[in-house]
Amino acid sequence: MFSYIVRRIGSMIPSLLLASIIVFSFIHLIPGDPAQIMLGDQATPEQVQGLREAMGLDRPLYVQYGRWLSGVVKGDFGTSIFFHQPVLHVILDRAETSVLIAVFSMLLIILVGVPIGILSAVRYNSRLDQLFSGLSMLFASVPTFWLGLNLMLLFSVMLRWLPTSGFPSILESGDWSNLRYLVLPCITLAAPNSALIIRLTRSSMLDVAKADYVKTARAKGLSEGAVNIRHIFRNSLISVVSALGFTFVALMAGTVVTETVFSLPGIGRLVVESVLRRDYPTIQGIILIIAFLYMVINLLVDLSFALLDPRIRYS
Repeated sequence: MFSYIVRRIGSMIPSLLLASIIVFSFIHLIPGDPAQIMLGDQATPEQVQGLREAMGLDRPLYVQYGRWLSGVVKGDFGTSIFFHQPVLHVILDRAETSVLIAVFSMLLIILVGVPIGILSAVRYNSRLDQLFSGLSMLFASVPTFWLGLNLMLLFSVMLRWLPTSGFPSILESGDWSNLRYLVLPCITLAAPNSALIIRLTRSSMLDVAKADYVKTARAKGLSEGAVNIRHIFRNSLISVVSALGFTFVALMAGTVVTETVFSLPGIGRLVVESVLRRDYPTIQGIILIIAFLYMVINLLVDLSFALLDPRIRYS
């Protein structure tokens, strides 16, 4: 197991290097000049050129890439062109919102999606199963912006139970009651993702239920509950855990639509704002960190397979 982990971590290095080259190259293909955007339309060509030289944008791309990569290796992702702050500091300022949304949305997804998926598989082809299947298809198809706006209309405007938008930082204020600002965004994100987990759990359990060892377990006289949980559900967890892992990273990476609807200062909105402002260092830093998160989560998911299925061995 240890040697496998070391090899996987070692394989991340060339993958991240390739990702950095692709990200850096494509970001600089975006039309528009950061210096021109910062100075405005009234700036003279001399002023724009002077700012480009000051920011190093007049140098060849391979020189710019080399300087940026050497900084990344040292933990320095550069300075944001728009915020005039270190990129890592800008990302961490927005990370609080995205991390909290991802964590609480995942809790809702697991608490809703997995139990309903189990119940739907156990009651296969019953009216309850058809009801859950229909609702899961409905919520998987509903646009998040439409769901978010309607939740806001119901719980914020009509009932006045929850705030409409924004999120005051908990780290700065120390007020944990600010979590109420994230209730509606988390529900908005959890609804379609829970629907997908319901369908995945149901289909995985139905596939496992056809296996011979399940028939043997029933023939030995085990209770239906023991068969469903210990044999069917446990052996169907691999695909469910894999889907949950990548869902968590997607939520961490930022959900632009939901953050825009609820005016949340998260990573998703930061990406969009940085693209519009041609803030190259910030975009590059965010995408590289997201790529690293995907690799780490993928490794953790693979390692969890050995815990879920003792037959799996890494060598």
